[in-house]
Amino acid sequence: MPPTLRLRRNPFIAREGLPWLAVSLLLGGLTYRYAAPAWTVLPLLVTGLLYLVFRDPWRAVPAAPLGVVSPVDGDVEAVELSEDGAAPHRIVIRIDALGTYTARSPVEGRILDVHAAPEMSARYPGNALWLQTDEGDDVALAFSGYRFGIPPRAFARYGERLGQGARCAYLRLTRYAEVYLPPSSRVLVSTGERVTAGRQLIAQLPNP
Repeated sequence: MPPTLRLRRNPFIAREGLPWLAVSLLLGGLTYRYAAPAWTVLPLLVTGLLYLVFRDPWRAVPAAPLGVVSPVDGDVEAVELSEDGAAPHRIVIRIDALGTYTARSPVEGRILDVHAAPEMSARYPGNALWLQTDEGDDVALAFSGYRFGIPPRAFARYGERLGQGARCAYLRLTRYAEVYLPPSSRVLVSTGERVTAGRQLIAQLPNP
């Protein structure tokens, strides 16, 4: 394994949600201590909802070097195939609001800056996470449909190397994830299919 490969421990709850859970549990304790016990139901319900929103369960990533795993939990909204070979394939996934809170890297590769390559700027959205595999295949992950204007927050940087299925960003209140693939890739999912982050293969990259 390359020394720069970024692997993150599984906290089960996304770190971004820990302060919110701590506050809700504290309010529950204070309510139980200073108010009628029945009032503790409300903070407990809030704690349960926060747990569902921020949960980040462990996922068994399949052993598929040329495979592309789903970056999120959700349903396949659209599959767009390249007709002329010039544009990449695109898989659009509608994110489950109560799915895993953390987005995962579709492939193993190094993060590159889309804005530093004019040909990639024309191919991918400006907010895309561009990954290049050891075989030279380019895969990008982008997000759209921000609720309340709150975008995802990436915690991986340019030049870092991510493992397949590794955590790479907090989804927050994002509606859609878009995976861009090389034109000759083989798509393994269809519209309406349910996918699971980090565990389910959605495509196969070209053979080297």
